[in-house]
Amino acid sequence: MAVHPGDADADELPSVLWGLDPVFSAYSRLYITDILQMKESRQVPGAYFYKTHPIFRVDVLGTVVYKREREDFYCYGVDDSTGVINCLCWKDEKCSDQGGSTKCKDPNGSSRGFNIEDELKRLTEAEQKSTVLEIGDLLRVRGTVKTSRDAREISATSFYKVNDPVMGVHISRMLEMPQLYRKCYDQPFQKTGDDLGGTEAGGSSRFHYLLSRSVLTLKEFFLEKEVARFRPYDVEFLLHPLIQSSSAEQESDQPGTSFATQIRNLLKETLSVLQDEGQIFRKIRTQDEVYNVTEQDKDFHTAIKDVLREDTKREKFEKGCHVLHILSSMLEVALTFLECNSDIISSTEAHYTVL
Repeated sequence: MAVHPGDADADELPSVLWGLDPVFSAYSRLYITDILQMKESRQVPGAYFYKTHPIFRVDVLGTVVYKREREDFYCYGVDDSTGVINCLCWKDEKCSDQGGSTKCKDPNGSSRGFNIEDELKRLTEAEQKSTVLEIGDLLRVRGTVKTSRDAREISATSFYKVNDPVMGVHISRMLEMPQLYRKCYDQPFQKTGDDLGGTEAGGSSRFHYLLSRSVLTLKEFFLEKEVARFRPYDVEFLLHPLIQSSSAEQESDQPGTSFATQIRNLLKETLSVLQDEGQIFRKIRTQDEVYNVTEQDKDFHTAIKDVLREDTKREKFEKGCHVLHILSSMLEVALTFLECNSDIISSTEAHYTVL
C-alpha cells in the first residue's frame, strides 16, 4: 500500500501517539549497534524507531577510541564493544582554559581570574577536567540522535568522564542492559492496550493511567497498614473501584473484556511493576504466591545492619560502606547458603546455575 504524505509509515506508530510511549520521552540506554541501525521516521525527521518504540534521546557509555577537537566542541568516538559512534560534545561557553589556569567571562565579555572562594574554583576546575577526555577514558553521553552526511551521531546535551578503576560502573551497565531490552525495548508498544477494551490507542492510554493509579494505591495501602507480606487475592479488592470507574467512563461501541479478566491483567502488571521497583519480592517460588514488602521485611533489615555493623569496624570502611559493597556482601551470603543447600552450583568462577 502506498504511503501518502502526512500518513504514518506502515511500520510506524502515528506520531500523535508517540507521547503515550514512555520510551520516547526518556534517554534510552541502547547498544550503539542498535543506534546505528535504527530506521529514521518517515513522519518526523530526526526521530528514529527501535522496533515499535520511537526514539529521540539516547544514553550511551563507552570507551573513547578517537578524539578530534574544534574551537567550539570535541568529537569523541565512543565504543561500547557493539559499535562505534561519533559524539559531538560542546565546550562550555562560560569557561575557557588559557595559560593553564581557569578563566571565566564576566557579564561585559572580558576575562578575569576567579576571585571567589577556593572551593568554587576547585569545583569549576574539576568540572572542566571531567569534560576533557583522552583515548582510553570511559565516557558517558546523553543527547539526541542525528544523521549528518549519511553518518549517525549523537549531539550531547550532557557528557562527562567516568572514573571507574575497578570497572564497577561498566559491569553494572552490562548487567542492566539485557534486562532493559527484555522488559522494555524488545516489548511491543501498546501490548496491553486491548485488555481493557476500546480502541488500541485509547485502550493503551487508559491502561497506563490505571496502572499508575493501581501502583500508587497498593503503595499507600502497604504504608498505611504496614503490610509485611500478602497474596494477590488479599489486595485484589483495592483495584475494583479503579476498573469500575474506568468502565463507567468508557464510551465505546466495541465489546470489552470481562471484569474479572481486567482485574487479573491489571493486578499482574501492577505486581510486576512493584517487583521491578524493588517494592516487593518473593522469597520462595511456590504456587501459593506470597509477596514480601521490602520496607517491612525484618530479616532484610537485619541482614543490612549486620553487614554495616561488621564492615564499618574495618579501617577501610570507617566512613561508611558503598551501596555496591552492601549488595555484594548480601548476595555472597545468599549464594553461599543456596550452594550449601545444593540448590545451585558454581559452574565457573562468579557464575552459578540451578541444579
